[in-house]
Amino acid sequence: MMSLMAHHTDRTSRRIALLKALAHPSRLAIAEALQSGERCVCELTELVGADMSTVSKHLSLMRAAGLLEMEKRGLNVFYRLRCPCLLDFFECVDGLSPATPVLRRRKIR
Repeated sequence: MMSLMAHHTDRTSRRIALLKALAHPSRLAIAEALQSGERCVCELTELVGADMSTVSKHLSLMRAAGLLEMEKRGLNVFYRLRCPCLLDFFECVDGLSPATPVLRRRKIR
């Protein structure tokens, strides 16, 4: 049985990997584009404006972090977000600014 601390560390490591996978303008653009549904790798290459090799590396990193699923259909490869709710997080973050007060959790007594 996994200890509580080991579970916490594992969860934290997964979260960090996910955030790192999004911490690049091209990868963030890919995630945002996939918000509306799956896309062919050729569309994502055009969106990012980089060569196929570079985009493939970005997609591979995002898949390794658990963000994406891929499906081969003939000669084309399609990608989709595994958890579209992730983008709700971005909407929440978009509401933050240096002038926005931080909501604090109530302490449980």
